[in-house]
Parts: sequence; structure tokens; C-alpha cells
Amino acid sequence: MTNEVNHGRVRGSYDAVAEEYRERVGDELAFKVMDRALLGVVVEGAAGGTVADLGCGPGHVAGWLAGQGVRAVGVDLSPAMVAVARRDHPGAEFRVGDLLGLPAGDGEFAAAVALYSVIHLEPEELRPAFEEIRRVLRPGGVLLVAFHLGTEVRRLDEWWGHRVDLDFHFLEERTVAGLLASAGFTVTARLERGPYPQEAQTRRGYLFAHRD
Repeated sequence: MTNEVNHGRVRGSYDAVAEEYRERVGDELAFKVMDRALLGVVVEGAAGGTVADLGCGPGHVAGWLAGQGVRAVGVDLSPAMVAVARRDHPGAEFRVGDLLGLPAGDGEFAAAVALYSVIHLEPEELRPAFEEIRRVLRPGGVLLVAFHLGTEVRRLDEWWGHRVDLDFHFLEERTVAGLLASAGFTVTARLERGPYPQEAQTRRGYLFAHRD
């Protein structure tokens, strides 16, 4: 399957569920204590620079970042998600874009987060995506990546009553860490946690990395 076809499937699926996703997920940081703490580390690492939320969905993470006093830019493949994000989080900037071709200049961001966005990429797209993220980060820039741990691929053709065509790729920590290293990052911290009761019951992996 070509990148264009796969990304079209992802875009259409998230366009279909954008409003429902916002209703169900848009307030999740209220109970995600560890995630808020990790995002706080990203804010400190950005040292006053701009932070990108890559795969921002309805914009709640970028909105939270903006609430901490930093300039936040959310990027998402889904125009419907970006429309919701712009409506609900006017304190942040939002752009429509693809992880393989980010709408940002070289070194534009001091830090970036990619929370469960790389899980929709095909395996061969991960390294190019990390190379593209490296491009838009300044030297020494901080990156936080989160993903579901495992090796399975879960396919959805229905989500909250909407027809979708979406694959969720579970990833092994060592695979993601190795690809980050090959793309020019140094992994500096690794964390793992179980699910909160309010979210999908999967184990979660987090990697902190710095752009070399």
C-alpha cells in the first residue's frame, strides 16, 4: 500500500470521528497525571522555545502546552481535527500536515511531542518520520514519543458508530529506540506504564530523545 493511500485512510477515519473524539478524549489530561508530568519536562527542555504537538488530534495537548506559557504548534493529518483544535484551543497554532512532510521550517521547534501518532505509520515509514521530526527540531531539541507496546496490529472498521479504515500498530520499545538512534536522536529516558481505567487497556511506552 502506498503512503498516499494509507495516509488517506487515516485522514478520512479521523475526519469521520473528529467531534466524537474530542468529546471522549479531549479532557484526558485531567486524569493522566504522568503524562502531564512528562509534558512538563518537555516544557522545561524547550527553554522558552516553540513546542510542536505532532499528530495533535483535537488539540488538547497543544492547548495544555500553551497554557503553560509556551508557544505551541499542533500539526495533524486530519483537517476536521485541526478545525476542532482551532475552535477549542485558540491559544495555540494549528496546521494541517503529514509526519512525512511536516509544514515547518528547518529547526523551527525547540521540542516536540508525538503522542500515539506514529502508531498509524507503516513500519517502513517510521524512520523517515523520525528523520523529518529531526529536521524541524533545533540541535539539542527534545522529543517525547508515546506508543502502545507490543507487536500486534489492530484494525478498526467501525469506531463509535462511524465507519473507519484504520490500523493501530503496536510497537516494541527497542524497535522505536533503534529507529530514533538511526534517524539522528539520542534516547535519554525510557518509561512504561499500564493503562488508566478510563483509556484503552494497553501498556504504554514513552521515549525521551534529543536531536543530535
